[in-house]
Amino acid sequence: MPAPSISPAASPRATATAKTSFDYDEAFRRLRLMLAERPKAAMFDLRDRGHGSPFEQLVATLISARTRDEVTTPVCLRLFAVARTPAEIAALDESRLIELLHGATFPEPKARDILALSRRILEEHGGRVPDTMEGLTAFRGVGPKIAALTLGVAFGQEAIAVDIHVHRVTNRWGIIAAPTPERSMAALEGVLPRRYWIEINERLVPFGKFVCTGERPRCSECLLLEMCRQVGVTSAR
Repeated sequence: MPAPSISPAASPRATATAKTSFDYDEAFRRLRLMLAERPKAAMFDLRDRGHGSPFEQLVATLISARTRDEVTTPVCLRLFAVARTPAEIAALDESRLIELLHGATFPEPKARDILALSRRILEEHGGRVPDTMEGLTAFRGVGPKIAALTLGVAFGQEAIAVDIHVHRVTNRWGIIAAPTPERSMAALEGVLPRRYWIEINERLVPFGKFVCTGERPRCSECLLLEMCRQVGVTSAR
C-alpha cells in the first residue's frame, strides 16, 4: 500500500523553525516517500536485479569502495555476466578480472583482493561466504562497512552499514555526534531501532546524494526538516 502523501499544511517545509523530536517511524516513512523516484543505492539495486547472493554482495560492495553508484552497478553487472560464484571468479586470470573491473577505482588491488577472497572462500569455507562480522573482515580489503552491507543485504542480519552519506546525515540530524563513520556505526547501534538497521543505508545513500548533500543541502525540499537539527549546516538551498 503506497504511503499517504503529506499535505502542504503538515509539511516540514511549512514549519521550518518549529523543531520536533525525532520520530524514526515517521522519518523513514517520509524518506520512502521522498526517494520513491530516485535511483536506488547500488547494493540494493543489484539485489533487486537478482544479484543478492552473499558472494555477489560481498564482491559488489568491495568494488563499490570509493566508486560512485552510477559506476558500481554497470561494472558489477558486467562482471556477473561473466562470473558470479567463488569458483567462477577464482578461475579468471588477474588481467581479465582487472579488465572487467575497468571504471571502478583501484581495479588492480580490488582484483587481487577479490581473487584472494574467492580462493579462501573455496579453500577454507567450502565455497560459502562467512556470515559473521569477524569472518568477513578477516578477508583483505573487507572493512566494517563492506561486512555490514553483506550481512544486511545478503543475509538479512541486522547490521548498520555506515558510509559517508549515513555518517553525514545522521550527525546532521543530531541523533548522534560522532567524528568518523566507524564511531557513527557504534553510536547508531545505541539509538536506531533495530528494524531500521538495514534500511538506513538503503535510504540515506540516495538521500545524501540528492537531498541532504554535503554542500548546501536542499533543506527547503526536505520532508524531515522539522525533525532535523541541521547540525553544521551554514548554507542551504
